[in-house]
Order: sequence, then C-alpha cells, then structure tokens
Amino acid sequence: MIATDFWDAVGNTPLIRLRRASEETGCEILGKAEFMNPGGSVKDRAAVGILGEAVRRGLLTLGQPGTVVEGTAGNTGIGLALAANARGWKSVIVVPETQSREKIDFLRMIGADVRLVAPKPLSDPGHYVNTSRRIAEEMGAVWANQFDNQANAAAHEATTGPEIWAETEGKIDAFTCSCGTGGTLAGVARALKAKKPDVQIVLADPHGSGLFSWVKTGAVSAEGNSITEGIGQASKVPGNLTNAPIDDAVRISDPEALEQCFSLLAEEGLSVGGSAGLNVAAAIQVAKAMGPGHTIVTVLCDGGARYQSKLFNPEWLRERGLPVPPWLA
Repeated sequence: MIATDFWDAVGNTPLIRLRRASEETGCEILGKAEFMNPGGSVKDRAAVGILGEAVRRGLLTLGQPGTVVEGTAGNTGIGLALAANARGWKSVIVVPETQSREKIDFLRMIGADVRLVAPKPLSDPGHYVNTSRRIAEEMGAVWANQFDNQANAAAHEATTGPEIWAETEGKIDAFTCSCGTGGTLAGVARALKAKKPDVQIVLADPHGSGLFSWVKTGAVSAEGNSITEGIGQASKVPGNLTNAPIDDAVRISDPEALEQCFSLLAEEGLSVGGSAGLNVAAAIQVAKAMGPGHTIVTVLCDGGARYQSKLFNPEWLRERGLPVPPWLA
C-alpha cells in the first residue's frame, strides 16, 4: 500500500505479542504498536480525527490558511502539528514546561509555535488547557480541545477498535489502557463492546490521578503522584469518557511501569515510554485476575526516545528513588 500523505499513513499498526508478559501470566498479552504511527504516537489518530472533523464543520478549509491551537503534554501537539503541516495549516501548541525536553524540542523542530507555561491546576486560568483555549479565541483559530472533543474518541471507535478486533480475529477477552483525554479507551471500548458485549474494558491509572477512584466509586479522588506524562487526571473526568463502557480499573505504580519499560527494551527490543510501560503492567494485572488462557490487548503509546532525559537518565531516576536499568547503572 502507498499512503498519500501523513493523514493516510496513520493507523493500521500491528499487534505485537509481548513474550515475557504472556509467559508470566499464561495469557496472550498483545501490544498495539502505536509508536509506529508517522508522528510516533497513538495521538496521531486523535489529531487526524479532530482536524478532519474541523474540516467537515467548515472551521478549516483545504488549500486555505488556517491555524489550530492546543494545550498538550506533547504527543497530541506533535500529531496536530504534523497533520496541519500536511494540509498547509499552522499550529500553536501550549505545553507545560515540566514535560520532557525531547518532546518540546521536537515540536519546535517540526515548525509548531510552542508556548511553554508553568504547571497549574485545571482551576487556574494559567493551566495549559485554559491558556490554549484563550489563545484560540484571541486568534480566531480552531481550538482542538482534545479532552472534550468527541472527534477524539470517534477516531478510535472508527479505526483502533476495529483494527484490534480484526487483528485478534475477535479472540479478545479484555482491553486495558491508561487515559489522558480518554479518547483511546472510550473509542476502543465502544467498538469492541459492539462486537462482543462481555469483553472487559479496564482503565489503567497512575498514582496522582483520580480516574481509578472515579471508576471504582463514582467520585474523582487522587492520591500520590507519578512521573508519567500525559496520562491521568487529578480533578476532572475528560468529556471523552462520558458514557464510556468501562468495567473496572487498576492502579499502577511508577516502579511497576518502569520495570515493564526496561524489560521490553532489554528483552524484546521494544523501546517505549512510561505510559506504555504502565499499560503493560496493567495488562499483566488484568491477565492474572482473569486467569490463564485469555487474550488481553493494550497500547504501546509512544517510543522511549521521547523520554531519554528522564526515564532513561540514571541521575534523574536516582534522585526520585526509582530503579535504574542495569545497562545504564
């Protein structure tokens, strides 16, 4: 197949059998290799879905100038900037200054107008999402609004979910992944539940996020903190999770997530970021609860190179009391 451009190249990523996780649990644990999208992450799907919907609504026009603005931890901004470049539009990306240097530098490299802001709670007008909305209003630009824009989840319902169903030939017992915007989990859940109502949908959450308690109790309550970027919500449930058919939730610690990151790299040649490590740890937990013989699918969200200065930096890890991979010790 010859893709026509960035937009056409997004999706149809393979499922990879995760050998160690599968052997450890007696289940088939499969990772959707979203780091193989052209922008390097699962967020490419949301970017194309959101901009495509903006075109359908007449907010952007092919062949005419346009600008998209978004507040993001990095990967959605990268996907939006590249997708916009492919259509001749500009992008303004608002990023918390605490995000990895690699993602910030990459955004600048690909031509995005990057605006760094101090980390603030969502209730503060200076929060990166609120800042991006204000900039979009001032410029008369399109605000992507990935957290509440239903085009995000719709993109996964139309592509990621059906791909997983086809790649497993319908032999899937559970799907689990973490949530930043909730688009991936909600969209995949709806697609899979439409085919197999009893498939288990499990939200994976880091410490410091309140989505685990929201699934378990109905109330958003956060405790602790996490080094993972772009996942978890401390105080608000994203609009994309509205009415999402979620069956359960698991909570994963940073050491558990890092163990999977380092193991996948050293033993299986898969370089992934912290959210992917957390997702694999969650899939193992779900598999152990279900018992041997089941098939669990999760998402390998992005590659490890975007976190070299943090997750693969021995000094940074030691300062936080976190494990260091033996080959970097």
